[in-house]
Amino acid sequence: MGRDLAEAFAPAREVFQEVDEALGQHLSKLMFEGPMEDLTRTDNAQPALMAVSLAVLRVLEREGGVDIRRDVALVAGHSLGEYSALAAAGALGIAQTARLLRLRGNAMQAAVPPGRGGMAALIGVGMDMARAASLCAEAATYTDEAGKAHKQIIEVANDNGGGQVVVAGEMAAIDRVIDLAKAQGVKRALKLPVSAPFHCSMMEPAAEAMRQALDATGINAPVVPVVANVTAAKVTDPATIRDLLVRQITGTVRWRESVDAMVAMGVDSFVEIGAGKVLAGLVRRINGDVATRSVGTPADIEAYLATR
Repeated sequence: MGRDLAEAFAPAREVFQEVDEALGQHLSKLMFEGPMEDLTRTDNAQPALMAVSLAVLRVLEREGGVDIRRDVALVAGHSLGEYSALAAAGALGIAQTARLLRLRGNAMQAAVPPGRGGMAALIGVGMDMARAASLCAEAATYTDEAGKAHKQIIEVANDNGGGQVVVAGEMAAIDRVIDLAKAQGVKRALKLPVSAPFHCSMMEPAAEAMRQALDATGINAPVVPVVANVTAAKVTDPATIRDLLVRQITGTVRWRESVDAMVAMGVDSFVEIGAGKVLAGLVRRINGDVATRSVGTPADIEAYLATR
């Protein structure tokens, strides 16, 4: 992960070194060489994904003349990607962002005992946030052997658009929502291979940890507005950004609404910066009329700069 960028571009190597120094860990070695089971731990994966995004951006800026303030109308990111977006827009420094994401990963992992919570994806034509919320409301209640009704936590975690919604909560409720979805004809309903129920109220201890960390973190006004996960609206005020990042830990990632909002504000071209091509795919499913591209490898960088 990121090794080809480091081999090809000095600005990328500088970003990886800055992240290593901020964390007091040779994270880049883990990214380049593995083992995979260590890299995919959320406390490592979160700063690693940010590092790749910022490494690509620094190359685009230094070698391609890309200027966020001049060339970009808005920035946005999905979940931890919101931190990458804020760093891209200058609201946070790279070292700050790496330390915050390390803390965020540790806090989210520690918030819920292993095996107590999980997440599930509900996928199919007609699956939207309202339908997922209705399924969650039904799955939240169960009756024990004595006939007594109980409620468990299960909530919409990610509204990804294009017929894909992710829910999170207590494991038994996750099992029930999958059964309910299948019984109601949802095309696919499956558990996700995650270690905790992210973006639901079970993450409240992590939100409090992030509140304390963010209160002690200086945040600048971004050079372009950030579209926030929990409001699907643009924001530039540092105090508001701080509050929204805390709320994001327990709140729904409103990605579909965020994309719709950006299109309504005049955006017609989306460039995904960093590892993978997931967000560009989601954007295309939400709105097939906009242009999308993913830039994450040296070849992607060269192809993108050739079009400028």
